[in-house]
Amino acid sequence: QVQLVESGGGLVQSGGSLRLSCAVSGFTSDYYVVGWFRQAPGTEREGVSCIASSDGTTRYLDSVKGRFTISRDNAINTVYLQMNNLKPEDTAVYFCAAEYLSKSWGLDPSIYDYWGQGTQVTVSS
Repeated sequence: QVQLVESGGGLVQSGGSLRLSCAVSGFTSDYYVVGWFRQAPGTEREGVSCIASSDGTTRYLDSVKGRFTISRDNAINTVYLQMNNLKPEDTAVYFCAAEYLSKSWGLDPSIYDYWGQGTQVTVSS
């Protein structure tokens, strides 16, 4: 059974940094994708970044490029999202999600079957 456990959210001032962690377990293959998504009140869930476990290929939402970095530590099956220069518009509940690697992998939430419980990130102005 695939399980995802997030940690690392919190309150930070504009311009500050946070690092989110997602511990992944239960995959029966080394070929899967882990993504970070966020959802603010009244908005749809959007993909922020994702990484392929096999070769580390990454993808980013345009608005976070240059500020956020996704990385993985395969030895401990953990994916990180380093968020720098945070802005109030980054405030949301952040979720990690995972799916077996396929041709259509990317930032579309609908292709992910496995989700964590979410962690709140609040950026004050």
